[in-house]
Amino acid sequence: MPDRFRFIPARLLQSIPVLFGVTVLVFFMVHLLPGDPAVAILGQTATPERVAALSHQLGLDQALWRQYLLFLGHLCQGNLGQSITYQRPVSGLVLQAIPVTLSLLLFALVLSLLISVPLAGLAASAPGRARDLGVRFFTLLGQGMPQFWIGIMLILLLAVNLRVFPVGGYGKTWPRHWYYLFLPALTLAIAMCPTTIRSLRASTIDVLASDYVGTARSKGAAGISLFRLHVLRNAAIPTVSIIGVNLGYLVGGALVIEKVFAVPGLGSLMINAIFARDFPTIQAVSLFVAVFVIVVGILTDVVYTAVDPRVGISKERS
Repeated sequence: MPDRFRFIPARLLQSIPVLFGVTVLVFFMVHLLPGDPAVAILGQTATPERVAALSHQLGLDQALWRQYLLFLGHLCQGNLGQSITYQRPVSGLVLQAIPVTLSLLLFALVLSLLISVPLAGLAASAPGRARDLGVRFFTLLGQGMPQFWIGIMLILLLAVNLRVFPVGGYGKTWPRHWYYLFLPALTLAIAMCPTTIRSLRASTIDVLASDYVGTARSKGAAGISLFRLHVLRNAAIPTVSIIGVNLGYLVGGALVIEKVFAVPGLGSLMINAIFARDFPTIQAVSLFVAVFVIVVGILTDVVYTAVDPRVGISKERS
């Protein structure tokens, strides 16, 4: 492993107490939800006797600390428990939903870059002019609109009125998967674009004013070739961290957007579990989200170090 990437094992070790803290917070916060899972499961057939019997069967009548220790012991063995609602192992439900959510996040990231990079370059090439003001207005507009509202508007425009895309669902083949995921991915991308555009615009303006770009222009470089060869990589260095942070927050937005578009990912699984008071499923999804955010943070540092060699040099000197 190169010297500048030796921080990875330390970061992995630092994530262990973070995950432990997440298990504590999630477990006890989930049990603050109003309602009794046994009553939610039994529905209209709930009687005091049946509720007590089911609570005992599920271990819900034990003290919270005993339930937590049981949960932690099962977790250390790789057992996420049994779903109260689906009566299936939670691990199977989560593993079935993870590819859907990851596909949605990847699609949203690609769309956000396809939107952000040209707009940031367009704005930075003429700061203070009409196109720059137009791009900045778009960022303000995108940042001020809630994600679920953007999703509903896209459904009304492109699915209901124009009938270009489906209202919701996931499809049955891989090409259909990406087709059905376009609207929810676009919704997340629009929410992610404002901060990415602002960061990339500011860094691009700084790079365009640098001496080496002036030298490249004097040698005949101009237009797209100048931007691609001499500007984009250096301007993207500060934006890598912004994208990493946004991608961590994006998973939270994906949980809601999946429910809006009826995408069978972790979001739909989580919201259904919350309504059903399905504690094991809520805990498992929350734990995966925490792991995802930690992994994204580590990968962001790796990409940042790979893109900017000065990071490794500064660490070696310090």
